[in-house]
Amino acid sequence: MLTPFDFNYVFQESTRAGSPFLTLITRKNQLSHPRLGFAIAKKQVKRAHERNRIKRLAKEYFRHHQHQLPNVDFILMAKQPVIELDNQQLFATLDKLCQKIVGKHQV
Repeated sequence: MLTPFDFNYVFQESTRAGSPFLTLITRKNQLSHPRLGFAIAKKQVKRAHERNRIKRLAKEYFRHHQHQLPNVDFILMAKQPVIELDNQQLFATLDKLCQKIVGKHQV
């Protein structure tokens, strides 16, 4: 997801799943595949290399699991304590949030 229109579309009528570290906001799309966008504020994650690590790991997770995910637009928002997680914990948190979202969209 790249355009402000895409992000506004998701924020208007969204389904949310959250943890103390990340929030995943989703909305069904009309495409045949899921899409991923990021809203990681400098206020929450101050250093660029930390923001980039979060984005890199999230992209990797979605690349590996894209065929198991419903056709929805995902926006990943980070909260400040996320920088304390190592890569495996971040992957596990993403997995837990995505499972919640999959459950909500299958109902």
